[in-house]
Amino acid sequence: MANISLNDNDSKTASSQEIVRTKNTKSELFQLPKKLLLKIHNLMLKSRVLEERLIKIYKTGEAYFWIGGPGEEAFGVALGLLTKKGQGPEYDWLHLHYRCTPTLTALGMPMIDSIRLIMNKATDPSTGGRNFSNHYCYPQWNVAPVSSPIEVQYSQAMGTAWVQKRTQSESITIVTGGDAGTAEGDFASCLVWASRKENELPILITVQNNMWGISTSYESQHGEEFIAHRGKAFGIKTMVINGNDPEECFIKLQEAFDYIRSERKPVLLEAMVSRLYGHSSASGANRVDEEDCLDVFEKKLIQAGYLTQDEIKKMRVDYEQEAKSAQEQVRQEPAPTAESIWDHFYVGGETGNWRDF
Repeated sequence: MANISLNDNDSKTASSQEIVRTKNTKSELFQLPKKLLLKIHNLMLKSRVLEERLIKIYKTGEAYFWIGGPGEEAFGVALGLLTKKGQGPEYDWLHLHYRCTPTLTALGMPMIDSIRLIMNKATDPSTGGRNFSNHYCYPQWNVAPVSSPIEVQYSQAMGTAWVQKRTQSESITIVTGGDAGTAEGDFASCLVWASRKENELPILITVQNNMWGISTSYESQHGEEFIAHRGKAFGIKTMVINGNDPEECFIKLQEAFDYIRSERKPVLLEAMVSRLYGHSSASGANRVDEEDCLDVFEKKLIQAGYLTQDEIKKMRVDYEQEAKSAQEQVRQEPAPTAESIWDHFYVGGETGNWRDF
């Protein structure tokens, strides 16, 4: 298999005319070019192998808790690839929730960073080993801290969107969350503040709908056909997409990005996704029988002649070895010390700086 660059999206986004309208000459199964499809698959597989390693780490007693995004790779990878990555208001801001490993993987996060986080090691760059799995934070990429209270990110995202509006750049704010959390007031506030006449915000508001709120079914709680339809009352452009189809995710997200960058107005996008290992380790973290976006995509790539089963197997083995080696290394790394309790708490980052505020 040819080498595929996984980090060439830094500080730029693809042209929708260049990517979306490019036709494949070898297969009628896809609209996107082969190179991009293989890149998306590579990242989806890497993210899935990483998440499955995190579950193993939890089940063998080397972590206290797991929560993550197996089943959301098609959507999450596309989101990460389309993000204009960098630091400061001229780059996109991301306010994500705890199923965002595919997005961080697409942004270029190494596996070992995620493993350090779940194993609560001082070497964890996101929190210094003091938070749950998938609670990432990368200031150098404008990735705001992922928090455990659900949907608070929808209120926080309005702040960075306002800054981007004032700087008059083409950057946007991206905020993600789950379907159950849309019952929170933060989500409603985001719709209100993002859509005020003459003060619309350049924000992509997404909902990854896996049809479950922990153990509560979607059907028992929602009267609307789609959550995205709520945006219509506010004059917000709305989209509902198949979050298990990586090609549809990329094309529709590209459309949303282009609209927000040019019009400086919000989009509310709902992606229908699967939840392949339940809510979290609290519900067992066991595989469930739902549509697997990676499996479906791989079968289609094989049918198109873009990959073989042996090539996919080798890629998986290589990523499994990378994840296993990272786990073995992290085992030897130190836990946080008592003196580091305020690290990653306030701007400044070093122990003791909190006293200056």
